[in-house]
Amino acid sequence: MGLKTFTTDFQNISKEKTFRYDIDFIDFQNNFLVEQYYSFNDLFEFQKNNKVDIDNLDDDFFYSEIGNVSKEGDVNPIKLNFTERNEEEENYYKKIEKGDIIQVVENDILLSKVRPNLKKYILVDNENEKYFYTAAFIHLKPKKLNKILYYSLRTIFYDSLIAISRQGKGYPTLKEDDFLYLKFDKNIIDKFTKKQDQIVAQIEPIEKKIKELKAQIKEPQEIINKVFAREFGFDKNLFNEFGKGMTAGTQIAQNRTLRVFETDFGELSRSGIVRFSTRFHNPPTKKLMDFLDSIETVQVKNILLESIHRGASPSYDSNGEIPVVKTGHLKNGYIEISQDEFVDTDFYKKSIRSQVKQGDILIASTGKISLGKIDLLEEEQNLVADGHVSIVRIDDKKYSRQFFTYYFRSVLGYFQIERDFTGATNQIELYANEISNFQIPNIHLTEQQKIVDEIKAELDKQEEIKSKIENERNKIDEIIENSIKNN
Repeated sequence: MGLKTFTTDFQNISKEKTFRYDIDFIDFQNNFLVEQYYSFNDLFEFQKNNKVDIDNLDDDFFYSEIGNVSKEGDVNPIKLNFTERNEEEENYYKKIEKGDIIQVVENDILLSKVRPNLKKYILVDNENEKYFYTAAFIHLKPKKLNKILYYSLRTIFYDSLIAISRQGKGYPTLKEDDFLYLKFDKNIIDKFTKKQDQIVAQIEPIEKKIKELKAQIKEPQEIINKVFAREFGFDKNLFNEFGKGMTAGTQIAQNRTLRVFETDFGELSRSGIVRFSTRFHNPPTKKLMDFLDSIETVQVKNILLESIHRGASPSYDSNGEIPVVKTGHLKNGYIEISQDEFVDTDFYKKSIRSQVKQGDILIASTGKISLGKIDLLEEEQNLVADGHVSIVRIDDKKYSRQFFTYYFRSVLGYFQIERDFTGATNQIELYANEISNFQIPNIHLTEQQKIVDEIKAELDKQEEIKSKIENERNKIDEIIENSIKNN
């Protein structure tokens, strides 16, 4: 994109009450004439009647933060219950008690106040209207063309939405006042109004097909657990019995309920660091430990090329060439290479222990929810890990790196992470010594590869379904864009 240049004066800037003078905003303002657009108030209103009386939340309810929404607008809320609140979810309850909760009705539109460029926009339908949402969404009620306007905000009006967002030192943000500057081309809106029935009739069959395809999507961990359960002979629902905890691998499981159990002093000796916590000695953990004791295993330290270690605190350089891998870049399925945080070549060469190379396994080792994410770097690329990521180098003549990675995404692997992390609340840590002592199945490389191939084939099928969904969504975008090209 070429450099934009235009002329304005201080008098025009002073007309904007918050003194905005960022380039995108001024350029956006200059590109519309008064007689050519509908204002925001012509098409939308802010939904204010959305407060929730939390005293009435006396049963299970579903709550969504921005992080529970995908870039396609799919909502994956968390189930909560005030009578069963637990430490892992305490932050949600505290936010809700402070009023960070809203209710919605069908046909409303929710837009993320933070990072609107990620398109975490929600069109409320008859399914997700049953959920509650964080007040970090801007809550809009369209006055007309609700479904068409929603898809238009994702496509032809997307640039306008980003232009009014506030581009500071941090992430782009949207405020309600910013929306009053939105301008919608009158000619486009009039065409939408004229063709509304035709456009909706084209979109709705595609939405139905997307819904059918989404019903076929399975969590990768469910696929992995199912294969491991069959191969090693344990209950495939064991991950739900173990339940949701503080670490990444447990998040697909059901919420834990209050557990009361008895144990004896002999059981305490099973912890190498004399653990007394219920996290270590609860019945599901004991069942998993007994299962591992029943099969032939080796410890991780017996298959390593070198000792497990963490990366280093990077000396960031905006002109650097080596990307930094942080906890947020580990997606428990792939590594999202950083495009905005780099170090220079000198730092890379000097900081040998932070270097990440092809074949390395990276484990997120700090922080609630993120801890335990595990990914294998399969591409040939030089990277640097920061101090919250553990680097594991396996001798592939002794053990399959891909099998190792899948194993620690299964309940047999991640329960050991949940069992052995240290610390409390958000300051939890997984140290190299604990990883080194984890148990892994002692099976032949050919048997490992057979399991890897089956899991990979199932995961590839899931990617094909996701690709079909993406193609269907693109069809909706084309319908919106084509509808304004023709009379």
